[in-house]
Amino acid sequence: MESNDVNGNGYEGENGDKKVRCKSLVIDGTKYMTMYNKKFENRKDYVPPDPKKIFSFIPGTIVKLYVKEGQEVKPGDNMLILEAMKMKNRVVFHKEATIKSILVKEGETIPKNYLMVELQ
Repeated sequence: MESNDVNGNGYEGENGDKKVRCKSLVIDGTKYMTMYNKKFENRKDYVPPDPKKIFSFIPGTIVKLYVKEGQEVKPGDNMLILEAMKMKNRVVFHKEATIKSILVKEGETIPKNYLMVELQ
């Protein structure tokens, strides 16, 4: 495979009749070449989660809400019960906070990564 350095960000070259983009990696002193794929090229940068926003970790139905807007909570307090695949998942608070807004209601079915509660 013939290749050319592209601004220090990897290599472009040809593999047969296909143009490919590669990146070199050094792991424990050994140099490796890897080809980019569509998934790699289209990936999004990591953004750390906002500790003031609580998202659903699985799709499911809100069975019970234990909190109200404006309520002060502490670690270990119950937030809600999320039922998924006939299993009831208890969601609890991990830090002291005040509830800014509740964006779900009992009986509502929500998808994964749905914003459920915002904290102040």
